[in-house]
Amino acid sequence: MANGFGSLYIGASGLQNSQNALNTTSNNLANVNTKGYVRQQVLQVDRNYTTFNTTASISQQQSGLGMKIGDVVHARDIFLDKSYRNASGRQAFYAATYEAVDEVYTFYQELQGQAFQTTLEDFWTAFQEWAKAPDDSVQQNLVIQKANLFVSRSNAVYTGLSDYQSTINTQISDDIDRINELGNTIFKLNLEIQKVESGNVETAMTLRDERDNALDELASYVDISYKENSDGIVKVSVEGVEFVDEARCYEMGKNRDEITGFVTPYWTHLSDIENGDYDNVFSFTTPISSDLNNDLGELKALILARGDRKATYKDIVGLTSDEYNRSTADSIATGMSVMLQAQAQLDQLVHGMITAINDTLCPNTTLGELTGNTASLTGTDENGNTVTITSGMKVLDTKNCSTGSDKQIPPQELFTRLGTERYTKVSVQETDANGNTVTNDYYVYNEESETDTSKQYTLASVSVNDKLVEQESLLPHLSQNGKVNYDLAQKVAALWKGEYLTLDPDDTNKVTFIDYYNNMVGAFGTIGSVYESTAKSLSGTVTAVDNQRSQVMGVSSDEELTKMIKFQNAYNASSRFINVVNEMIESMITQLGS
Repeated sequence: MANGFGSLYIGASGLQNSQNALNTTSNNLANVNTKGYVRQQVLQVDRNYTTFNTTASISQQQSGLGMKIGDVVHARDIFLDKSYRNASGRQAFYAATYEAVDEVYTFYQELQGQAFQTTLEDFWTAFQEWAKAPDDSVQQNLVIQKANLFVSRSNAVYTGLSDYQSTINTQISDDIDRINELGNTIFKLNLEIQKVESGNVETAMTLRDERDNALDELASYVDISYKENSDGIVKVSVEGVEFVDEARCYEMGKNRDEITGFVTPYWTHLSDIENGDYDNVFSFTTPISSDLNNDLGELKALILARGDRKATYKDIVGLTSDEYNRSTADSIATGMSVMLQAQAQLDQLVHGMITAINDTLCPNTTLGELTGNTASLTGTDENGNTVTITSGMKVLDTKNCSTGSDKQIPPQELFTRLGTERYTKVSVQETDANGNTVTNDYYVYNEESETDTSKQYTLASVSVNDKLVEQESLLPHLSQNGKVNYDLAQKVAALWKGEYLTLDPDDTNKVTFIDYYNNMVGAFGTIGSVYESTAKSLSGTVTAVDNQRSQVMGVSSDEELTKMIKFQNAYNASSRFINVVNEMIESMITQLGS
């Protein structure tokens, strides 16, 4: 048995450790509503025992030295943390994608209080009325007005989509800044934690909570992996590339496109900026899916949704299914991007309607068909340049075309391109049946450019013909014999019943313009519903995992109050123990003194 004064030290250890336990419990209660705070649990253990009479043959006597705090547990479950961060990143991916789809659906359904489909139907109605009286100036003017309204509303929707791309781009820029900020925060916390814990005496619990909160938030932006080493340093990788290590945080840079202003994140430490070699953070050459576990993070979703350009009908027309759906190292595939799909499909609808109307009002044929399989002709254009027309080149069908009230050839097209005329006049000297040299005029169709939007019938460069706006009677409606061409007007009105367009290269069924629009809106409604349900389901998963984490690391006020009573009673017991020992010692000293 310990001597009397030794017993005082035993009681003192009880007081000290009960007080420390009360302090820990009080700290838990004070942070019961602190986001990300992890409760601390006190484990009390015995101190070493002192052994007496080590040579005794029967038994050895031992004296306890009191108690101590063995550890203050920082209660986290690393497996639940990883599950939470993975689910959070996936939920953020689908939530951001759904938001973009929902915005597109809104643009299509409502435009200044009027559904866009109404504009298409009004345009069609104008041509039906014009077909009844092609020479009526009122009906001609109605066609021009509805054409202007169609282009105006189409441009408004396209501009809205482009503006939303810019909104997404701003969000991408902000996310990159936040990711870099979180990376630097984790790096600084690593150093502070290492400094506190280097003596193997204290655990930097508050700092660890801050670092774990930063990892939680970072996981919602990008796909991360991380590992803590023996020094307490957490090394973080983003998209498989080292982001934070012992030495620094490797920040993302912003590569801003000079034309679109779009920002693309790249790794500054892996890029050769001077030579224009950027190592992008994301590669989209691999399909995105849960099976591949690459559908993670808001930033990736935003970049995919925004795309890397302003899309036109060229991003659909002429592409194979693989080209439409599979990205390259230099370009995001149209089929992988919400905004690119929306822009390209809308522009394809407009392009299809415009070209169908123009090609009916100003019909084309080939030189071979027009002249009876002539191989080629050489002449000069209005600028004096030599032009060779080959057999397969498109030219105005001068034999079958109609004219406006001026009876001039070529007739006026309804929609014009910003950068080019529909035809180039080429004068060719030929020999007639009598052997005389005559000059014949051919009108060579200026084909749409593959890359120059000013030479395409696209929303970026199309408008209603100014000459028709000034004089509606120039709208082609007369046969070359001067009679009203009712057949032409009926052909234009019938275009709305023709099946010309497929929604994308994956779709093989051609549909009418109205059905195309309905299919387009319906497709976005369907995919939006899928993304919404996925995001909601994942949100439930995130909440469930977070609740499981809270059971491990969360603070329960009832539980902590129970512990506080326990430690308070232990403190009181230690105090009573010291009082009793003190009275015993006092009694012994008094009796010995007497």
